[in-house]
Amino acid sequence: MNDIKANYNEWLEKAVADTDLQAELKSMNDNTIEDAFYRDLAFGTGGLRGTIGAGTNRMNVYVVARASRGLAQYLKDHYQNPSVVIGYDSRIKSSLFAKTAAAVFNNEGVNVHMWNRLLPVPTVSFATRYLHASAGVMITASHNPSKYNGYKVYGDDGCQITTEAAAIILAEIEKLGYFDKPIPEFMDEDVTYIPDEVLDAFISAVKSQSVISDADHIDRNVSIVYTPLNGTGLEPVTRVLTKTGFTNVTIVKEQEKPDGNFPTCPYPNPEIREAMELGLQYCEKVGADLLLATDPDCDRCGIAVRDADGSYKLLTGNETGLLLLDFICSQRIKRGTMPAHPVMIKTIVTSDMGEQIAKHYGVGVLNVLTGFKFIGEQIGRLEKAGRSNDYIFGFEESYGYLTGSYVRDKDAVDAAFMIAEMFSYYKTRGVSLLEKLDELYRTYGYRLNTLHSYEFDGAAGFEKMQEIMRKFHDGVSEFGGKAVVSTLDYSQGLDGLPKSDVLKYLLEGNSSVVVRPSGTEPKLKVYISISAGSMDVAGEIEKKIAQQMEEYMK
Repeated sequence: MNDIKANYNEWLEKAVADTDLQAELKSMNDNTIEDAFYRDLAFGTGGLRGTIGAGTNRMNVYVVARASRGLAQYLKDHYQNPSVVIGYDSRIKSSLFAKTAAAVFNNEGVNVHMWNRLLPVPTVSFATRYLHASAGVMITASHNPSKYNGYKVYGDDGCQITTEAAAIILAEIEKLGYFDKPIPEFMDEDVTYIPDEVLDAFISAVKSQSVISDADHIDRNVSIVYTPLNGTGLEPVTRVLTKTGFTNVTIVKEQEKPDGNFPTCPYPNPEIREAMELGLQYCEKVGADLLLATDPDCDRCGIAVRDADGSYKLLTGNETGLLLLDFICSQRIKRGTMPAHPVMIKTIVTSDMGEQIAKHYGVGVLNVLTGFKFIGEQIGRLEKAGRSNDYIFGFEESYGYLTGSYVRDKDAVDAAFMIAEMFSYYKTRGVSLLEKLDELYRTYGYRLNTLHSYEFDGAAGFEKMQEIMRKFHDGVSEFGGKAVVSTLDYSQGLDGLPKSDVLKYLLEGNSSVVVRPSGTEPKLKVYISISAGSMDVAGEIEKKIAQQMEEYMK
């Protein structure tokens, strides 16, 4: 506690670059001081992510400046003329953090290319590749609540940094103090603003993902409601949809403009029904056929479709991904554009039904750790082997999709466009997405996939999570009455994947349970996948497992 107090007092004296920090520091008590200073905010392959505020365990200008100086040193050590692309989203202090990073990079001798307005995270991956930059930085906390922000780092290939690169960058960061150098002032002339031709090229790359033949008639006048959830998706999503003929699009006005407070959706994640509620109300008003929602940094896309009785049903990330996989495969075969050795990539917590669909179409499958960065990494390996065109689709259960190799992260601009095309193709032929999904279940067997998250805040919560994971590592014999057939412990490194604290229990009856700590939030995540003859049977088994999990989390 003495070190914590010493750090606190140093910040109280020196953290004057942002007046908000001083006000917060002066209002702290012993408990809030401990939580804000008990550790440095963790830097890993996802960069930084944390609560906005004062302290070493928070997102603020000093944490951003220190990380940028460490990254700058790494870039200078590895590149002759280092450069970085910077983007930012609609979150609280995103613009300030982006300008702080830009000023530090410029001061450290790294050339800065910066978007002149907020844009989606995939545009940073795209611009990094397009401009041949050494790295990319996106200021975002993705789908987290408004109190969060983050600092996402990309390598020169447009993919999130590797475990090895993250370790080297972290070592550079840890050599630095928070107040070794004053934070330089941001000046417009210190950066090169990225020209609109780069965004035009990104939009063209998304449009080129279409798998519809010109000979195929589809009704593009379907009624679509779209919400960017007060984030970055408005400009690129509506632009792509309009340019491809989807002009009957209604925007959710309350969620149209960027707003880091997310007043109508406190948890701006299209995985969660509450975030979709306003969009669903709009669908009811205008009688829309399809609801599209993208999260604040526009890398996740959620949807709802109208059922036969007129109500609207939200589809899960797994369901949308399975539909897209089947659609892309079938259309590519129909058009003769399927490569000779096609590859689909999914994460280990994503529905195993994806493998069944891929096998049906003769598509190879790569399973990777949770996080789209691992999908991006595999795309990069295919590219180095001269096989980038073999990649046809990648998806994860957390609403992330990518159909091409033009970026190395999930892209909700691409997802919104591909979903609109798929929806319109089937609707023109009198088939709803729900009917198509039922057809897939009849073909491959019903599968229920659910995610349960358990939150553990603060230093005590972190310790609690570690303790619970130790219990799981000690071994579990059954879940919900289903025997554990085998346990895959990824902390030991499996199938050539990096070591990660993930346990996957394979259960009898082709079912599974995965347990892992979140890499971005103080949460333990449990993924339950049940294969059964019907929805009701699967639901009963899942309920038993979920109840058992509640006991483990106490």
